Amino acid sequence: MNQSALSPAPSFSVIPGTQVHEVLKGKEDDVTRIVEAAYRLHGTGRTVNPDSYFLTFPDRPSSRIIALPASLRGEGGVHGIKWISSFPENVDAGIPRASAALILNDARTGYPFACLEGSIISAARTAASAALAAAELSGQRGARPTRVGFFGTGLIARFIHSYLAGNGFTFDRLGIYDRSVRHAQDFRGYLERTESGEITVHETGEDLVRSSDLLVFATTAAQPHVTDPEWFSHHPLVLHISLRDLSPEIVLASHNVTDDTEHCMKAGTSLHLTEQRTGDRAFVAGTLFDLLTGRVACPPDRPVIFSPFGLGVLDLAVADYVYRQVSGSRSLHEVPGFFSELKRYG
Repeated sequence: MNQSALSPAPSFSVIPGTQVHEVLKGKEDDVTRIVEAAYRLHGTGRTVNPDSYFLTFPDRPSSRIIALPASLRGEGGVHGIKWISSFPENVDAGIPRASAALILNDARTGYPFACLEGSIISAARTAASAALAAAELSGQRGARPTRVGFFGTGLIARFIHSYLAGNGFTFDRLGIYDRSVRHAQDFRGYLERTESGEITVHETGEDLVRSSDLLVFATTAAQPHVTDPEWFSHHPLVLHISLRDLSPEIVLASHNVTDDTEHCMKAGTSLHLTEQRTGDRAFVAGTLFDLLTGRVACPPDRPVIFSPFGLGVLDLAVADYVYRQVSGSRSLHEVPGFFSELKRYG
């Protein structure tokens, strides 16, 4: 969005979560297509997506704040950054683990022109990426899975379920496992409002994995806790959204697809640990872009794992869409005088 073309002086707007939610509500298929287009731009070199920057705290090792700068050279182009925190202890206090703000910068002048509530955008692009991968991978296998399992039951799991449904997935059986019985039951209540299939809360992670053909890992795990490749002997499709659940043994026994391999080989992810063990990346078959362009084929006789690090360009693409929708409806909340020094010599 080339905001500088809209007015002679730079303006700045704030888009709260209520507006973000209103724009994205019920648009799962549209957002998935936006994310797919961003992946195609990324795969053809029309993005800039540097490493994420992690702010960590010696006194709170489980918490972090991450900066994801990015540039997207689609129609008009946009630059920006997402600033997203993960404080797992928030859940016990009754507020979400993650919170985020997203800044959009004008592609011509560099001026920031909007600040958007970012956690909904982040969850939507994560879910859209997962649904896109699930559709493409299951398409290669010839049939969509009808038994889904959710390992971890937070906001991301809810969004992924919504985006799977919004992309035409239907399930006869839905499994749930969470170390918190209360969270598992709450997620069951959500599924009962939206699904007609059989819903089971499993007592162990093994039971969930063995009974699911499509698995969604959406936990806050800091290191691998699922270690037995035999759990996956039925060759499920795995959406490894949280990136750190699976041991190198499981990774090496599987067919692996990433969203961006270079980004995935950092920060102690399961793929990073596997690379450190093997000394190479031969265990990665390719990327989602390779899948979209027919360069990767998925075997039917191995588990298939999709590991998305989460690219900032996806946040930009969805945020730009939200901005254009709100701007087009003439409901932007502009901040008067946000830029006050616009004359070089006063």
